[in-house]
Amino acid sequence: MGIVGIRVIKTAVAVVAAIFLAQCAGLHSPNSTGLLAILGVDVTKRKGLRTSLQRIAASLLGLLLAAALFWLFGFHLWVIGLYILILFPILARFQLKEGAVTGAVVMFHLFNEKQLTPGLILNEIGLLLIGLGTATVINIVYMPNADRELQELRERLETCFSQIFKEIANHLRDNTYIWNGSELLEAGSILQEALDAARRSEENMLFQGNAAWAVYFSMRKQQMDSVDRMVQYVAQAYETLPHGELMASVFDELSEDVKSDYYTGRSEKKLETLEQGFRLMNLPATREEFEVRSALLQLMVELKSYLAVAKREKKQMEPAAGAGSQ
Repeated sequence: MGIVGIRVIKTAVAVVAAIFLAQCAGLHSPNSTGLLAILGVDVTKRKGLRTSLQRIAASLLGLLLAAALFWLFGFHLWVIGLYILILFPILARFQLKEGAVTGAVVMFHLFNEKQLTPGLILNEIGLLLIGLGTATVINIVYMPNADRELQELRERLETCFSQIFKEIANHLRDNTYIWNGSELLEAGSILQEALDAARRSEENMLFQGNAAWAVYFSMRKQQMDSVDRMVQYVAQAYETLPHGELMASVFDELSEDVKSDYYTGRSEKKLETLEQGFRLMNLPATREEFEVRSALLQLMVELKSYLAVAKREKKQMEPAAGAGSQ
């Protein structure tokens, strides 16, 4: 949305709504609900709800503590320091640190008023509930759907995987072929972005998260680790052999299968046939051939591991979310 993101818009709406409701309720210092609303708007529904509840609990605790300290010692500046020394460790102990600022807001209201009355205490509670409550409601009402973003990241990642396999095939056919490996860096960057987006998407489901995207990109993360190892083995194939040319045909197949919505099993079957054929070939005649064939054998084992991940994870993902591709 350009410079003005959805969170900024939601914050603006929450501030205006909170102040308006506080004014309608006749609360003293209604503008304070705007500050509370700013603090309450968050990046996901679950996190917003969780932190709002933490802030309300921490603020109520801070309100009670402030009232007790001001009643016992009076409205002196040093009492504010005592309040912080007592409250902040308690909030940290009970994982309520998110409420430290909102707790301070209500404490300063009491300090400025220089009095303790039931009406003032109720006013502060009302400010808390309206400010944080409004932000929570707006958080829940609308969060952008990340499916389109995740789908685009999936397509970009699969394109990178496809190109990586093509480059591997090219090197196996001709060991003099040079590849700069830029797709590896790009795939790693896309994958991290996608994992973060998938986590945010799941956090925006209040009661039952959609784990399909998280499972899919987790699968890709495991496969990316295999791809990194495969590239290392390919680099050791410094001599072009018929074995490498046969392996290249498997990667050609995989460069297309990786974009498929389902696990086809074609690359796995071709790899099994190739493995059986390797066993029937003559033993290496030179040390160089032995080293290259050893690297190709390790490459084959790693490729089987890559395919096993896709085969295992396919049943856990729904096709609509891009599940089951290799």
